[in-house]
Amino acid sequence: MPNTYTQIYIHIVFAVHARENLIDLRHKEELQKFIAGIITKKEPKLLAINCMPDHTHLLISILPNIVLSDLVRDVKNNSSRFINQKGWLEGKFRWQRGFGAFSYGHSQIDRVVKYILNQEAHHAQKKFKQEYLEMLDNFQVSYDNKYLFEWIKD
Repeated sequence: MPNTYTQIYIHIVFAVHARENLIDLRHKEELQKFIAGIITKKEPKLLAINCMPDHTHLLISILPNIVLSDLVRDVKNNSSRFINQKGWLEGKFRWQRGFGAFSYGHSQIDRVVKYILNQEAHHAQKKFKQEYLEMLDNFQVSYDNKYLFEWIKD
C-alpha cells in the first residue's frame, strides 16, 4: 500500500483446550519455531513468543491489511496439526476457541517483550487465569464469563 505508514503492535494470548498443561518443555522450542514460521509467511513481524504448558503469548508488529482473526486462526490450526502429526501426545491436541489481543505503543514494546519472555517467573507468582482476567480489566475489555476460556480447576 503506497503512502500508508503504520506502526501496530499486538500482544496475542491463546490457551490450550481446557487449559491443560500439554505443551511439554521438550517440544517448546520446536513449536515456537514452527509458529514463528507461520507468522513470518503471513508478513507480520514476530517480536516475542513464549509457549507455556497451557497457553501461548505472541507479540507481533502487524500491517493494516492483515486480518488478525485470520492470522490467529491459521497459527492455531497449523500448530495443532503440527503437534498432532509429531505425535507428542497420546490424544488429540487442540487450542481453545478464541483469543485475547491487546495493542501497545512503540514505547511499551521492550516492557512487553520482557513480560512475554519471563512468563515462567511470572507464573510462579500468578496463575494464567488471574493474569488473563487482569489483562482484560486493564484494557477495559468487556467480557462475559461464559465465553472466556474453559478453566480447569486451579
